[in-house]
Amino acid sequence: MNAQNNPIPTIAEQNREAKPNGGGAAALLAAGIGSFGLAVLAILVDQVGALKNAMIFFRPTGPLSGVTTIAVLIWLAVWAILEWRWRKKTIRMGGIAAASLVLLVLALLLTFPPLADLF
Repeated sequence: MNAQNNPIPTIAEQNREAKPNGGGAAALLAAGIGSFGLAVLAILVDQVGALKNAMIFFRPTGPLSGVTTIAVLIWLAVWAILEWRWRKKTIRMGGIAAASLVLLVLALLLTFPPLADLF
């Protein structure tokens, strides 16, 4: 706090007190990338016959088993890499949150059947 007992911290005080938030930023961005990866993989599997057969990891589920497994692996890999790179850094969350939101919205739109069928 500043010398006048003002409850609102100054910018200098906020910067001194800033704690690393890289782990949270990594998790948020990885979720967006993983969701977008799921949507892209789902479209690719629908369009490419050889890929459709390769993605059948569990026969009763069909190619969806491979698509979701690969998407989860993408999410975990991106999260691990970003966490390792950003763990001790303070990241500006505005850009990360915006990028994650854009990726999540795109993933939602790409998995919506009328839009996915356009590809």
